[in-house]
Amino acid sequence: MYFGFEPDRIKAGNSAQTRKKRGDPDLRSTHDVSGHHVEASDGEIGHVEDFLIDDETWVIRYLIVDTKDWLPGKRVLISPKWIERVSWSEKQVVVDLTRDAIRQAPEYKDSPPLTRDQEIALHRHYKRPGYWDADDGGLDDFEVSRRYPGRFLA
Repeated sequence: MYFGFEPDRIKAGNSAQTRKKRGDPDLRSTHDVSGHHVEASDGEIGHVEDFLIDDETWVIRYLIVDTKDWLPGKRVLISPKWIERVSWSEKQVVVDLTRDAIRQAPEYKDSPPLTRDQEIALHRHYKRPGYWDADDGGLDDFEVSRRYPGRFLA
């Protein structure tokens, strides 16, 4: 599975393997991103441990972030849409969330599988609309939260 941040740059017939061979700087394997440090808007929170991938669309829905060096024993989910930037050279993922919000976030457990109710609770916690929310005009979560502050308040 490859992790890219600019889907508009993908053109028909331009396969991931071809793009990788050409050295596309926006295309990385999930393996390449695993272990990257995750930085909140106000400090480090942990590292990318794994990913939750939609089994129908193959879209990366969440990064599983291990906070063991900051909050021992806690893992949280972060949507790729909440990523501000990735520094490949520094092996760092910067997210548009605060440490306090992440500290209070629901803990992620491997089983049972993540349910829609858990996703809704997660998005409400972060005050972000869900990817399933069809009335956002096709905007991603980050853009919706910027254009409509407070829209997803519980």
